[in-house]
Amino acid sequence: MLTLYRPGSGPWHRLPAGATLAVLLVIVLALCLLPATWPAAAVTAAVALACYAMPGTGWRQLGRQLWTTRWILLVITIGQLLFLGTEAAVANTTRVGAVIALSALLSLTTPVTALLDAMERALGPLALLRVDPQRAALVLTVTLSTLPVLAGLAQQVRDAQRARGGGRSLRHFAMPFLVLALKHADALGDALSARGVR
Repeated sequence: MLTLYRPGSGPWHRLPAGATLAVLLVIVLALCLLPATWPAAAVTAAVALACYAMPGTGWRQLGRQLWTTRWILLVITIGQLLFLGTEAAVANTTRVGAVIALSALLSLTTPVTALLDAMERALGPLALLRVDPQRAALVLTVTLSTLPVLAGLAQQVRDAQRARGGGRSLRHFAMPFLVLALKHADALGDALSARGVR
C-alpha cells in the first residue's frame, strides 16, 4: 500500500497510533461543531496551524497539503459562495481544509500498519454485530489515505506537464491523472487480494 508516512521524532510521531487517531478525531469533531462564522474560521485555521507547528511536521508541510487540494477547496468555496454567502463559505472551506490537513497529518506521522492495528482494536466491538473488525479497519485506513495519495498523483502529473513545457489544459491533465489513479487502484486491489481480502 502506498503510504505518506514520514519518519520523525516529533510529538505526533512519538504518540501511539491509537492516541494520535483519538486526539485528531476529537479535534476534527470539535471543529465540525463550530458555527459557520468568521471567529470559527479563525479558530479552525489556528488549530490546524498549531497541530502542524509541532516539531517534526512544520507549516511547510501544511502548505503542501493544502496546495495539493487547492482545486477541491476552490470548488467548495465557489459552491458555498453561490448558496450561503461569504462568511459561511469561508468558514466551511476553512473547516474542510483543516480536516483534510489533519487527516494528512495522521498519514504523515503514523505508519499504516500501526494505524491499521489501532483501528482494528478500536473496532473490535463490531464483532458482536457480525461485522469483521479487520475489514472495517482496512476500509477506514484506505479511505484516510486515499485523498492525500490522489493529491500526490495529481502533483506528479502537473510536475511532468511542467517539465515537458505543457500548459494548464484540463484535458491534458485529466487523462494521465486518470491512468495513474486507476493504476494505483489496481495495485491496491492486488495488494489486498494477496493478503486474502475479497
